[in-house]
Amino acid sequence: MTAYYKPQRIRNIYDPKASQPYKISRSKLDLFIRCPRCFYMDRRLGVGQPPGYPFNLNSAVDALLKKEFDYYRQRQEPHPLLIENGIEAIPFLHPQLDEWRDSLRRGIQFQIPNTNIVVTGGVDDIWINSVTQELIIVDYKATSKAGAVSLDADWQIGYKRQAEVYQWLFRQNGFSVSDTAYFVYCNGRASEDRFDKQLLFDISLIPYLGNANWVEPSILKAYECLCASEIPSHSADCDFCQYALALSNATARHCME
Repeated sequence: MTAYYKPQRIRNIYDPKASQPYKISRSKLDLFIRCPRCFYMDRRLGVGQPPGYPFNLNSAVDALLKKEFDYYRQRQEPHPLLIENGIEAIPFLHPQLDEWRDSLRRGIQFQIPNTNIVVTGGVDDIWINSVTQELIIVDYKATSKAGAVSLDADWQIGYKRQAEVYQWLFRQNGFSVSDTAYFVYCNGRASEDRFDKQLLFDISLIPYLGNANWVEPSILKAYECLCASEIPSHSADCDFCQYALALSNATARHCME
């Protein structure tokens, strides 16, 4: 079996002496917040964390939701979910929407002044408030769990930061953006009596009041991290760091025996 993970890469590595624009994605900024060392190892030295396997079912839900909201976008009508939840908005129609959704190659972008850092992010959807004309950041999520979905778990802080980065990026591109983002959360029903070749979902619209004040200071700190000559210390809260540290210590003890 061929390994799917290549631990060392030679492309897309940050060079402090280079002047050409260097992209940092929303997910890499989140990596910096979680662990500066892993961020440095990835972006500066080309050694990234092993990736998780793709969630193909989640990707299918994402694709279908986009098709569904695009149907109402082209007609400039509110989606039934918006009507049911009393949200005065319609899907935002813009010629750059497909570009903004393309997280791998384009996305919504902004270059940080006096640096070569370009921050990027691929948004799931954008709505526009019918009254205020503010843009509303929308993110799709899929899961299957008993009970109602929420944003209350500690690990979901990453979801919230994700929405706030998008809010910040669109504001930097000159758009008026609502502080309230929405998560279209699809919860697969495991309680049905039969499968019958279909998976049914309950869909919730969860509002989130964002605060993007942390975004630019964090980007500047990430930039300083990339420009530094020293590797940041192991993070006590990072499983990857703790594994690497334990592995190094165990190897050293074994060699001394």
